[in-house]
Amino acid sequence: MTPYERRIRRVLLSFTAGFLLFLLGLALAEQNGLSRFWLGPIFIFSTVMMYAVIGIRSRTTDPEEYYVAGRRIPPMYNGMAAAADWMSAASFISMAGGLYLQGYGGNEAQAGGLAYVLGWTGGFCLLALLIAPHLRRMNLYTVPDYFAVRFGGRGPRIIAALSAVLCSFIYVVAQIYGVGLIASRLTGVQFEIGILLGIGGVLLCSFLGGMKAITWTQVAQYVVMLLAFLIPVSWLAYKQLGEPAAPFVYGDQLRKISALEEKIARDPAERQVAAIFLARGREYEALLHDLPGSLARVRSDAQAHVRRLKQENGDAAVIQQASRALSALPRDVASAREQWTRAMNESYERARPLGGVPRHSRPFAGDPNGTPQQRDDFDLSRRNFLALMFCLMLGTAGLPHLLTRYYTTPSVSGARSSVAWSLFFIALVYISAPALAALVKFEVMNNLVGSSFDSLPAWIAQWARVDPSLLSVADVNGDRILQWGEIRLGADIIMLATPELGGLPYVISGLVAAGGLAAALSTADGLLLTISNALVRDIFCHDVRPDLPPEQRVILSKFALMGVALVAAVVATAKPAEILSLVTASFSLAAAAFVPAMVLGILWRGANRAGAVAGMLAGLAVTLYYMSINAPSVRAALGLAAGQQLWFGIQPLSAAVFGVPLGLLVTWTVSLLARQRS
Repeated sequence: MTPYERRIRRVLLSFTAGFLLFLLGLALAEQNGLSRFWLGPIFIFSTVMMYAVIGIRSRTTDPEEYYVAGRRIPPMYNGMAAAADWMSAASFISMAGGLYLQGYGGNEAQAGGLAYVLGWTGGFCLLALLIAPHLRRMNLYTVPDYFAVRFGGRGPRIIAALSAVLCSFIYVVAQIYGVGLIASRLTGVQFEIGILLGIGGVLLCSFLGGMKAITWTQVAQYVVMLLAFLIPVSWLAYKQLGEPAAPFVYGDQLRKISALEEKIARDPAERQVAAIFLARGREYEALLHDLPGSLARVRSDAQAHVRRLKQENGDAAVIQQASRALSALPRDVASAREQWTRAMNESYERARPLGGVPRHSRPFAGDPNGTPQQRDDFDLSRRNFLALMFCLMLGTAGLPHLLTRYYTTPSVSGARSSVAWSLFFIALVYISAPALAALVKFEVMNNLVGSSFDSLPAWIAQWARVDPSLLSVADVNGDRILQWGEIRLGADIIMLATPELGGLPYVISGLVAAGGLAAALSTADGLLLTISNALVRDIFCHDVRPDLPPEQRVILSKFALMGVALVAAVVATAKPAEILSLVTASFSLAAAAFVPAMVLGILWRGANRAGAVAGMLAGLAVTLYYMSINAPSVRAALGLAAGQQLWFGIQPLSAAVFGVPLGLLVTWTVSLLARQRS
């Protein structure tokens, strides 16, 4: 071990010990009466300031340090940084939620939570075997550099740079959304203000020092993430099973969950709730069939209702509620079609057994030996599971911000070792995610379901105020008893609400939120650097100002990073989709845009510029088309019929299952044709 590595180890051990003492101090303060009002802001401020200090101390204008951290990060620490970069808000916040809501195998319309675990983990094996060592050997700075060096010319480089911007921007919007979610819950500020607070933390970590600052903040953020994930899941396992080793003991809860699922499915009150949702779905379907007349009729009835209440001098609160309902109505036919289609689909989904949530341990939907419909459901469920796993694996191997992470090691062998360390550090969290999902589901089914609406815990109302789409409960059948079908949980809340749901001290809630914030910030740092480098270094400085000095390029990249962060913050305030959906879309785009030409360029000498350009454009185009044409907002804007037009039943988020094979075929074919012509 070199003196440099010994110094890093001492600093890391000191940071870990200091953070544990910080946690212990806050726990003692809570026991002695410190208000929750202060605990949340203390966690937010303290952790962000820790990262900011590291970022400021790592400031640099040297291009080698800014772009690739001087290529001197030891493999183990680069593995920690890559794990933090990789975890993101999707892995930390939403993966357990995906397992909770989709079970292991999902259903006909959902691939299943286990596909995320297997796909993301398998992607790192592809990264280690095919791509990372080869790219490190070329001593590059960015992924578009590879396409410029391997294929030559402007075309491959520009397409790669724009593709990097596209998939990284979608990914960073998801991270900033997670930052806003956590900051607003911990501090009580509005969601939009929470996003601005998080953006400040991102810029402090990455603006001054580039990859050098990002690397060392990510190492610190990994420590926070690891503690924030393992402490609550271990605590919950000890509470329920008497053993803290959650991954090894949670199998008992799976059997109990299966029994509770059977009980819920037979409960008459649950069936009554499902019947009410079915009736609502049919009402929305009738409205959609009668557009635009139904919209005019609904608006007229709402206006008449408000006028009648005012004429009768009704209660002010009732009048205000009716006025809000009137203003919430769709403004035109296109928005009505989109809004009512979404409401219809949600109602029909919640009318299904168990409120549309697949049975947790079921491998796939349907039955391979059942009726024709059950066999079709089984094939469709399995097909979507494999398609999503395929997209996530190849997306992992093609994500620009992750590939750049392995440019920072001292050697090619260091890049390989770094991937192995990344897998190790990721596995520490990933093996606990299925356990967390099962423990939380048992807690909800066994302790929360059946509670009186008059005695629900306060955290439910608090989370509902942050965002009703994350958590909502409604007494649908009017019996004042909470049924499973009356609870609506979003994937993004499962991890963050685990401490409160399990009755753990509030300091653990603060720790989990700090871990989620660290996950979102660490990934956002790398993504913003990738986008700014693609815009400035790979496009502007190549095609507009090739004479710009290296130091000025670094300065321009910093301001581009700031601008992109602000634009992403504006998009995130619109809450375009759940974190897991946004991240999955970015993986599909990365797989289709980069992997075919990149892998053929590494393995086949015959791949050339014409093939690479054609393959990248073809794969990206078909992936974008399939995602867009099946988006409800796009279909409504184009006046297309409600619903989706799926190819082979594959869900839109797995669109790269079409884009990647097409990209490979086009790259190979056009390369051969171009060689014959020359």
